[in-house]
Amino acid sequence: MSLRRILILLLVLAGLLAACGSPVETGPATEPDTASDPVADPEPGSVADSEATDEPLGEDLQGTELIIYSGRSQSLVGPLLKQFQAETGIEVGVRWGKTAELAATLLEEGERSPANVFYAQDPGGLGAAVDLLAALPENLLDRVDPRFRDPQKRWVGVSGRARVVVYNTERLSPENLPQDLWGFTDPVWEGRLGWAPTNASFQAMVTAMRIAWGEGRAREWLEAMLENGIRPYENNTAIVAAVGSGEIEAGFVNHYYLYRFLAEEGEGFPARNYFLPSGGPGSLVMVSGVGLLKTGQHSDAALRLIDYLLSEPAQRYFAEQTFEYPLVKEVPAYGDLTPLAEVNALQIDLADLADLQGTILLLQEVGALP
Repeated sequence: MSLRRILILLLVLAGLLAACGSPVETGPATEPDTASDPVADPEPGSVADSEATDEPLGEDLQGTELIIYSGRSQSLVGPLLKQFQAETGIEVGVRWGKTAELAATLLEEGERSPANVFYAQDPGGLGAAVDLLAALPENLLDRVDPRFRDPQKRWVGVSGRARVVVYNTERLSPENLPQDLWGFTDPVWEGRLGWAPTNASFQAMVTAMRIAWGEGRAREWLEAMLENGIRPYENNTAIVAAVGSGEIEAGFVNHYYLYRFLAEEGEGFPARNYFLPSGGPGSLVMVSGVGLLKTGQHSDAALRLIDYLLSEPAQRYFAEQTFEYPLVKEVPAYGDLTPLAEVNALQIDLADLADLQGTILLLQEVGALP
């Protein structure tokens, strides 16, 4: 990859290279919208409740057997990685960071990277670094529906997140809500909605919008939302809190944030999720996923980790502790969460979500981003 292309990507990925050469972080992870969110206490016997989680996870990359660059937060996946280390005896070192930052780091490091595994929050990050990833074996890929893995076999999804509209149950009911995203452009929604334009998942939704609708219609939707006075929030958590308090009546988020509030505040929390019946970009299902670096050492250990993340205990952890969708079909979704098979999800090649550059430029042009 040319220096010019790398510099363009680094610019697009929000100028995050300032931290690329820094030591491995030892504090809470930096994945947007997750580190400070309310999360249910682990249930006895769950992966998160294991005694193995009391052991320090290797964070000094020097001398570790398996090195992971993780765009998923330490608070979310740290327990799983500790359990893997305890069960296998494979020493794990983790570089925690934002997916965009880590993708940029991998591109800068190239063949010099010490990483064995890239664990990304979204397909866009995996797509940005996909040329650095090796093909995975069929026995791992086959555990996951083809739409949640790379067609070229270079990454596989681990857990899923659906885009939804979270709404205030004291102000609205499903009958009051539009069938698709376009319905929210109606002036009747002026001042009643919220979004998080700096959030990676929102940007993935806009990328999907550009693919499904075309650049012009996506621009028109964004401009209409701004004209309607949509309120910007820092992240999904802030949107759900604002909906619950009545500050706004609805907002665009990932499905699992509501469940964290319900776990913290109880069923009386006045907000619920609405899956858009007509589908489209507002019903995008995204995945976090993992890939094996071509240049990494200890590929056997790396494949054991990927196998573990797709195992029943790990998939059950995602369902019951983080409220995401497990992607291995044998494990059901959490509680009353709409089954993934019943979500009218946008049919899209997730690899196409790698085009972050066009989305960020569009958001800047319409004034949604500075």
